[in-house]
Amino acid sequence: MKSLMLATAVALLPTLPLAGGTHKGGHNYAAGAPATGGEMKTVEVSMRETEDGAMVFEPKELSFAAGETVRLVITNKGELEHEFVMDTVEANAEHKELMARFPEMEHDDPNAVRLQPGETGEILWTFTNAGEFEFACLMLGHYESGMHGPLNVTKS
Repeated sequence: MKSLMLATAVALLPTLPLAGGTHKGGHNYAAGAPATGGEMKTVEVSMRETEDGAMVFEPKELSFAAGETVRLVITNKGELEHEFVMDTVEANAEHKELMARFPEMEHDDPNAVRLQPGETGEILWTFTNAGEFEFACLMLGHYESGMHGPLNVTKS
């Protein structure tokens, strides 16, 4: 029995850093790139649950111009842990599936922030590419409870 348990543990070992660790980028971000400073406007975003069980972002939609640099100040005003992730709808869907398989996964990406109740975080971002993108909470069940919205980047 001990041999079977050891063999199972060794077989699962390659998946443990992904399941329990951080998810680091290394991918190209469709909507733009992390900002390093300079002049930028500040946009406040809140995350919370409603009395009827929905989970929401406020505002429900974000719009920027290509070339615009922003400081997104994101506050978790809810009673549950939430996250804010910006990407394409397709990339968020793939990421959501991965998180369903590994719910303890945490992010260390410049396009995402995970916050406990009452916490505030920032994302500094330059939107370089025009198009339709999405912001979402990809934690298990949150997207399905309404926690996503359109992120539109228009040509400057």
